[in-house]
Amino acid sequence: MAMAAVLACSCSAPKEENAASSWSMDRFADIEVLRYEVPGFESLSLQQKKLVYYLSEAAQWGRDILWDQNCRYNIPIRNICEDVFVNYKGDRNDPQWKAFEQYMKQIWFANGIHHHYSNAKFKPGFSRDWLAAQAGEIPADIMDAIFDQAVMPIKVNQADGVDVIKESATNFYEGVSQKEVEAFYAAMKDPKDKTPVMFGLNSKLVKEDGKLVEKTWKIGGMYGETIEHIVYWLEKASEVAENAEQKAVIEKLISYYRSGDLKEFDEYSILWLKDLDSKVDFVNGFIESYGDPLGLRGSWEGLVNFKDSVNTARTVVISDNAQWFEDHSPIDDRFRKPVVKGVTAKVITAAMLAGDSYPSTAIGINLPNSNWIRAEHGSKSVSIDNITAAYDAASAGNGFGEEFMWSAEEIERAKKFGHYTDNVHTDLHECLGHGSGQLLPGVDPDALKEHGSTLEEARADIFALYYMADPKLIELGVMPDPEAYKAAYYQQMMNGLMTQLVRIEPGENLEEAHMRNRALIAYWTLERASKDEGTPALAFEKKDGKTYVKINDYEKLRTYFGELLGELQRIKSEGDYEAGRQLVENYGVKVDKTLHAEVLSRYAALDLAPYRGFVNPRYEPVCDAQGNITDVKIVYGESYVDQMLRYSSDYSVK
Repeated sequence: MAMAAVLACSCSAPKEENAASSWSMDRFADIEVLRYEVPGFESLSLQQKKLVYYLSEAAQWGRDILWDQNCRYNIPIRNICEDVFVNYKGDRNDPQWKAFEQYMKQIWFANGIHHHYSNAKFKPGFSRDWLAAQAGEIPADIMDAIFDQAVMPIKVNQADGVDVIKESATNFYEGVSQKEVEAFYAAMKDPKDKTPVMFGLNSKLVKEDGKLVEKTWKIGGMYGETIEHIVYWLEKASEVAENAEQKAVIEKLISYYRSGDLKEFDEYSILWLKDLDSKVDFVNGFIESYGDPLGLRGSWEGLVNFKDSVNTARTVVISDNAQWFEDHSPIDDRFRKPVVKGVTAKVITAAMLAGDSYPSTAIGINLPNSNWIRAEHGSKSVSIDNITAAYDAASAGNGFGEEFMWSAEEIERAKKFGHYTDNVHTDLHECLGHGSGQLLPGVDPDALKEHGSTLEEARADIFALYYMADPKLIELGVMPDPEAYKAAYYQQMMNGLMTQLVRIEPGENLEEAHMRNRALIAYWTLERASKDEGTPALAFEKKDGKTYVKINDYEKLRTYFGELLGELQRIKSEGDYEAGRQLVENYGVKVDKTLHAEVLSRYAALDLAPYRGFVNPRYEPVCDAQGNITDVKIVYGESYVDQMLRYSSDYSVK
């Protein structure tokens, strides 16, 4: 099929906007949009630049798949709202317009009508009548999806005791219940299969004529035309692959997109793991399962990157010593890997964020997610240095530490070590934490069901925290100072107990897996510390009428982290659903309303946005008279609004 996408070449130099000097590009609601730089791109070879460009185009084409996965009404609502946004001729000082403009920016950022982090549906500040007057007749169900807070109120609802499929707005299921989903996949699994695929990863489960049917995202299947565009650009990327190994990776991914066969996805994942010599790397496909209340289906995600050779030295040291960390982990010997295989890690420079990684992105990644592939072939971990650098540059001098940290000692320690220990925490979390331990024979990888994502993130986080204080990191030269780990400990406890509460509305519980994970760790530890004889290792303290987190004994805190790591590993290894549920529900969900109100009030005085994301750079090929690419230029400075409208225009099948 002929692709609508064309190779747009430019013979001009980078635009003047390349000189943009501010990190902040836009601010609205609880969001600040930043830009990030891509240092080192100009030093890539022409072949590598072309590869980054082609892979970036492939990544951008997955956008609509994610929007549709998040909620079936998302794309129709986006189309209606963008038409109003572009064609509005009225008073732009009208409060109704101002509220609509904010709503438009919010749904762009969240890839849909539900908040990207809290999962709650946005509440429009404009009226039905106003929107109808601008857009004309709108179907009643779409109007209800926008305005009726009783319709699809939560994107991912994992509240205890509810049918998490029926009560979630995500578009992974249609006409089915949680029990039906669990029974459907339980019947497909063979306990004797040592290499099981990740059932449901690239499909939607629906009921047709009373029968459950999987509909697969592939060429010839769901979003087939969109995936044809992804494949078109992957084929061009294959032509400029750096080596035979990378070419095999790209071609296997193309084959998987054509077949939809999850066995091929596993084959692709193994090839991707073995490609260690390429400088340019990428993620493209149905990857993380946080968007599925049962943790089965992968949200579409794209990331293009290249290795930061200077900073990778730190992660290489960690990965080279993976067996030592596994052998000394405070877990039962039954759950320990006797041989750690294929653990690799690197620091990368992000070149393009897409799908579930855009505009908000993780700062570290560990893949693949298949348990048997991790056990037999290892995993690949990355820390994204230019993204953390952008966050830190935008946060400099914002007054957050002075407002929420207990004393000048914590503030100074954070200034001295905070950026570095954040990166080390990410390295340990992604490189070793997720890949550590093993399931007991016969344990279903999906046994923890709706709590699996929270418990897995908690396990990786606590693994990293436990080892950050280990003298081994000083010996290896990974940590710069024996006191440095304390910056990470204080940040983790302050965030989990208090400051992450700025991200949710009054009266809400914690819904998002990473927020639940941090609260679980912090409140479990606080409860243990409250039983200490004498001065507790961790406590809330009051000063000048304000609440603070105070750590009195960092070494004892580490002991508690070791205990929690042991229990989290036992829960995963044994598939102990009930124990995992109790941990999440008892420590990771509920919010102290009085403390929440105080934190929100103090944070509001700082006038900071609790969430941040990014606009991408643009890549413009420069061509000679024959149409051959002679260079690829990187262009910064496109506005948030312009980028969102361009993506909707250029990367959507009409």
